Amino acid sequence: MYNTPVSGFTWVRFIFTAGLGFCAALVHAADNDRPFIPRTVNSSTVPPSGDVNPYGVAFVPESFPGGGTIAAGDVLVSNFNNGSNLQGTGTTIVQLRPRGSLAPPGTANVFFTSPIAGLSTALGVLRNGFVIVGNVPTMDGTIATIGQGALQVIDRHGQLVQTWIDAQFLDGPWDLAVSDHGEHALIFVSNVLNGTVSRLDVSVGAKGLTLQSKTIIASGYPHVPNAAALILGPTGLAFDEATDMLFVASTADNTIYAISHAGNRTSPVTRGAVAFADSHLRGPLALRFAPNGDLLTANGDAVNADVLHPSEIVEFTTWGQFVREYNVDSSQGGAFGLDTLPEGPFNYAVIDDVTNSLTVTSLQDR
Repeated sequence: MYNTPVSGFTWVRFIFTAGLGFCAALVHAADNDRPFIPRTVNSSTVPPSGDVNPYGVAFVPESFPGGGTIAAGDVLVSNFNNGSNLQGTGTTIVQLRPRGSLAPPGTANVFFTSPIAGLSTALGVLRNGFVIVGNVPTMDGTIATIGQGALQVIDRHGQLVQTWIDAQFLDGPWDLAVSDHGEHALIFVSNVLNGTVSRLDVSVGAKGLTLQSKTIIASGYPHVPNAAALILGPTGLAFDEATDMLFVASTADNTIYAISHAGNRTSPVTRGAVAFADSHLRGPLALRFAPNGDLLTANGDAVNADVLHPSEIVEFTTWGQFVREYNVDSSQGGAFGLDTLPEGPFNYAVIDDVTNSLTVTSLQDR
């Protein structure tokens, strides 16, 4: 997976190949001078407080209501460490507006400062105007003082609306995935402290979320302390609504699992079926669907590390076939959070933990 020369993701290749088929028509179109080469915006994720170690990444969806601090097309990033680089002590979500604003493209601003520390990869945005973020705190950056954590609900103005704490269903919220249906949503949460995945069924109103039910849908994922990464356990989640399948990146045992009937099941499976277990995996963290239906995961290098293949994003099919890989940094430990959109002016965002930066890419300039 590391440093292997590649030409990009399969979905990028598909778009460019398809583009060749209709390029003659574009020549005669009114906007035929519109550039086709993807645009890329790079930004630091370090706020004035000095927080580092960016973890979660989330696009603000196109249907997001206006009138707030954040807007459709923005990208949010959660920071896990504080300015002293102590793990589990970061408190900020920063906002990048890649399409430009009063601030130049590539400038990140603070959207939210959390009263609780250690903001994790559990970051998502609901189209009706709310942001959800999880945390796994420490007192001093070590596993000895790690705490349970919580989920916080934030409005589009950056104001805290709700905080959910639950020792069973939210035991170290490490990542999340959202199935968003407007007035109701399913929030899937991976819990790094007890090795489970929970599903929260919520209704979405004008003033916040109402929790309707909580269900553990999977258990048995290994969760262990780690000197470099603080803790390893279930991390990235990606939900396929068409098949009602939830994919789980289990970092500690280097495997991607699939949980069937994830949106409806009432009892947990033990990890689920193996979807992808391959030598290209090196401690998978974030997990997202690419627009072509493949899965993308970020290798954090805490397991099966290889200096020749650092900080890689790996693409594979839902039936377990490796597609390709590329590295986001030439040193290890750089890949962590990523997010995608099916379409849009910018629809791929990836973190580099080594440089504390975010890269947002447009497949087609509009």
